[in-house]
Amino acid sequence: MAKNSTNVRMELTRLVMRTRGRVLGTLAPDRTGRWAERLFRTPRRTPPSRTARSVLEQGQQRFLALCGEQVAVWSWGEGPRVLLVHGWSGYGGQLTAFVEPLVAAGFSVVAFDAPAHGLSSGRYSSFPDMARVIRAVAQATGGPHALIAHSLGAAASALALRDGMSVERAVFLAPPSDPRKAVAFLSRELALPERAKARMVERLEARLGPLQQYVVPDFVPSLKVPVRIFHDAHDEEVRLESGEAIARAWPGATLVRTEGLGHHRILYTPAIVSEAVAFIAASRPRDAWPRLSTATLKLVPTQARP
Repeated sequence: MAKNSTNVRMELTRLVMRTRGRVLGTLAPDRTGRWAERLFRTPRRTPPSRTARSVLEQGQQRFLALCGEQVAVWSWGEGPRVLLVHGWSGYGGQLTAFVEPLVAAGFSVVAFDAPAHGLSSGRYSSFPDMARVIRAVAQATGGPHALIAHSLGAAASALALRDGMSVERAVFLAPPSDPRKAVAFLSRELALPERAKARMVERLEARLGPLQQYVVPDFVPSLKVPVRIFHDAHDEEVRLESGEAIARAWPGATLVRTEGLGHHRILYTPAIVSEAVAFIAASRPRDAWPRLSTATLKLVPTQARP
């Protein structure tokens, strides 16, 4: 009953938002575009799961003043650092399945809540804002050896690499390729008329610059970082085609297609965690990590570029 009631409330909220977008977007496109632009930059604060909370409690927590906000940061272990980066409306604890195996492999691990997410301060965020805080956390914690990033956090990590952050290896989980697709999705969800959508885009680009500059496959050909991309064939939030486009454009990238993990189970499936840790550990010459076979993983790795 509770689940059904929650679903009903969600549908009612969606209906109200669409009605507001359609009606006010016709009568007052400027005002509606301003509302939609703010909505586009406002993530949800997702509470941590019980499992994530237990791992976070074992880490060393602190708050760092970065990018004008108080950013919650956790760390575990000793050794070369691996930075964990969550996605939009996520939190640092979403990637804690990687903490124990990375520490066991001789790495230290850093996770954080981006501004306007989790325990960190702030109300608004964006793709370039997340890239800036990734670079800031990386610098403040001594520089990462590698990173593992999910969803928009992966795309923002690519932008951070373009803008000067350095790592030896990167793992991306379900990365989106083009922020204009997110704009189009929100416009459909809000049933915005074209004039209101145009006003939203104008306001976004006035604040962030042309959205074209954030199309990931357009700028990753210059990156030399070895990257392993995991993306599920049935991801309903970020389609597989996005991961494929990034893998094709990124020199030497390897794409691993999964089945039945969707957008979030990919974060804690043991085979994915093991393969990601093995990929990162292989960048340390003294570590002889056997690669798991594709038969064991039930995954299909695809070399993106020769």
